[in-house]
Amino acid sequence: MRIVRLAGIALAGLAGLYIAATAALYAAMRQPPERFGAIMAKVPMVAMMVLPFRPLWMSARGGQLQVGDAAPDFVLPTADGSRKVKLSDEWRERPVVLVFGSYT
Repeated sequence: MRIVRLAGIALAGLAGLYIAATAALYAAMRQPPERFGAIMAKVPMVAMMVLPFRPLWMSARGGQLQVGDAAPDFVLPTADGSRKVKLSDEWRERPVVLVFGSYT
């Protein structure tokens, strides 16, 4: 009987640890990319095999936009850094195409 109780306590402890680690990973995913990268550099690879990385990522970084929604207004520097471009100013003057992706 005592062994079963100890096993239950150990299992509850492991479940609590798993939930806490999952919550911490989700909180890290909600950070800006630079901070998230710094946090993830310290996370052991085994955590990525044990924790539900993909579903958390899709929830944390998925956003609220749906296909067909208007893009939110934003300001970004040009590639050469000579000026800043505001989306709402640009689309009034000419068509704008937003391309998201990585070419690395």
